[in-house]
Amino acid sequence: MTTVPTSIADIVRNHARQQGATPALVFQGRTTDYATLDRRASHVANGLRAAGLKPQARVAHLDKSDDAFFELFFGCAKANCVMVSVNWRLAPPEILHIVNDAEAEILFVGEEYFPVVERIRSQLTTVRTIVALNGIHPDFEAFARWRDRQPADDPMLPIAPDDVAVQFYTSGTTGLPKGAQLTNYNLLHLLPTWTPTWHMAPAVRNIVVLPMFHIGGAGWALAGLYAGCTNYVMRDVVPLEILNLIQEQRIAVALFVPAIILFLVQTPQIRETDLSSLKLIVYGAAPIPADLLRQALKIFPCGFQQVYGLTESTGAVTLLPPEDHDPDDPKKLLSCGYAHKGVELRIVGDDGTDCGPNQVGEIAIRSPQVMKGYWKLPDASKRAMREGWLFTGDAGYLDEKGYLYIYDRVKDMIVSGGENIYPAEVESALFGHPAVADVAVIGVPDERWGEAVKAVVVKKPGAEINPGELIGWARERIAGYKLPKSVDFVDALPRNPTGKILKRELRKPYWEGKERQVN
Repeated sequence: MTTVPTSIADIVRNHARQQGATPALVFQGRTTDYATLDRRASHVANGLRAAGLKPQARVAHLDKSDDAFFELFFGCAKANCVMVSVNWRLAPPEILHIVNDAEAEILFVGEEYFPVVERIRSQLTTVRTIVALNGIHPDFEAFARWRDRQPADDPMLPIAPDDVAVQFYTSGTTGLPKGAQLTNYNLLHLLPTWTPTWHMAPAVRNIVVLPMFHIGGAGWALAGLYAGCTNYVMRDVVPLEILNLIQEQRIAVALFVPAIILFLVQTPQIRETDLSSLKLIVYGAAPIPADLLRQALKIFPCGFQQVYGLTESTGAVTLLPPEDHDPDDPKKLLSCGYAHKGVELRIVGDDGTDCGPNQVGEIAIRSPQVMKGYWKLPDASKRAMREGWLFTGDAGYLDEKGYLYIYDRVKDMIVSGGENIYPAEVESALFGHPAVADVAVIGVPDERWGEAVKAVVVKKPGAEINPGELIGWARERIAGYKLPKSVDFVDALPRNPTGKILKRELRKPYWEGKERQVN
C-alpha cells in the first residue's frame, strides 16, 4: 500500500521500502537506486545535525547538477533544514550576497567553484563549515568522507507542513535577489497534482537538464523522484549529448526551456536520432516563438505541453496540453494554457478591479503552491501577496474560455534563455562607469535566446567609451548571462514628468511588428 508523503523527506523513505532496487538517479554512468539514496540522505541529515544545525537552518550548495545534489537535498529534508542552491553563473559578489543573506551555516561547493569560495571566504558571515562536493581541497573535507562517517539511522524528525524545504533566490527590481521560501505544503501540492499530467510513474525514464538553482531544474527532478522515475541527470546543457541520451536510454519525458528546444532542432544529428521513446516534452520558463514551436512539432514525435509559473508559485500553475498544440491555430500556440487543478487566475487592472475577457492587466494567482513569502523581506512579501493572491508582475489576459496569454511584463523583467534578468541589476553595474551619465536596460528580440539584453547609454559630456569597454566593465560586477549583448548611445533617455524612464518607449522600435512584447 502506498504511503502518502507528509514531508519531502518521505519521498525517498517510501520508495526505499516499495522499490528500493529501482534506479533513482543516473549521472555520468553512475547509478543510485532508491534505497541507496534514502540511506545516504540519512547520513547527510545526521552530519548536518552533528554540525550543530537546528531545524530550519539554511544549507548552501554551489555546484552544477550531479547525483550528490539529491543526497544533500533529501538529507536537508530529513534534518528539517532548508536547501539553498546558489546560481553558479553569478559573479562572486552576487554569490557572497546570497550565502550571507540566507545565513547559511554550512556550504557545499564543487571543485569548479573552489576559486570563487576562496575569494569570498573571509567575508562569509555565518558559514562555519565548507565541504568539497567533488575534487580535493586542502581546507575542505571531501563530501563522501564527511557523509560516510555519519550514522546511517534515519533521524525521523517532526516536520510541519509550513516548514520551509527549499529557498530559491530570484532577481529583484531593486537589484538584489530575494529568497522565495517554498514549504513542504507547497511542494506536496505540486507533486501529486502535476506528475500525472507529465506521464511520470515508477521506472519511467526522465531527463533532468535544467540547473538545480532553478525551480524548473530542482522542481522537475523532484517530480520525477516523487513519481518513482529513473532520472538521468545532466551536468551541462550539451545538445548532442541530450540527443544521444534520449536515443540510448530511451528517455520518455523531458522539460526544456525554449532556448534548448532551439539548440536541439538546430543540431544536424537530430535528423538521424531515434526519438521514438519520447512521450512528452514540457516547456516553459520563457515564451516560445510560434515558428520554433511549429518546427519542433514536426521533428519530435511526441506530445508537447506548455506550462507557466514562477519560482514564487512553486513552478507550474497553467498548462497548454498536447491536444491544444495545433500548428494551424496560431492564436492558441501563443497561449500558455488554462489554470490547473487548485489554481485560480485573475487579471487585475491598474485600478485594482478584475479585467474582462481579452483585457490586459496584471496576472494574479491563488493556489496552495504560492510561497510562504520572501526570506526576511516582509514588505516585499506583502507587496507580492495581497489578500491571498500572488501578483506576478506579468501582464496578460484571459480569453473567453479561460486560456491565459502573456502580453508584457509589468516589472520590465527580461527573460533570456529561460533566465530572469532584471534591468535594475544591470543598470547598477553599468552606471558606475565614469563615462556613463545615464543608462537604461531593455530586452530586445533575439532568435536564439528569445530576448537579449540591450543597454541604452547617455555618455557624460566629453567622455569616450565603446560598447566592448562598457560590457567589460560590467563583466567584473555581474554574471555573464546578464551582460548586455549590445549597447546603443543616445543623447537623452525618455522620461515621464516624475523622471521615470519610459522603458516601453525605448523598447517600441525593436518590438515593432511583434504580436506580443515578449519573445
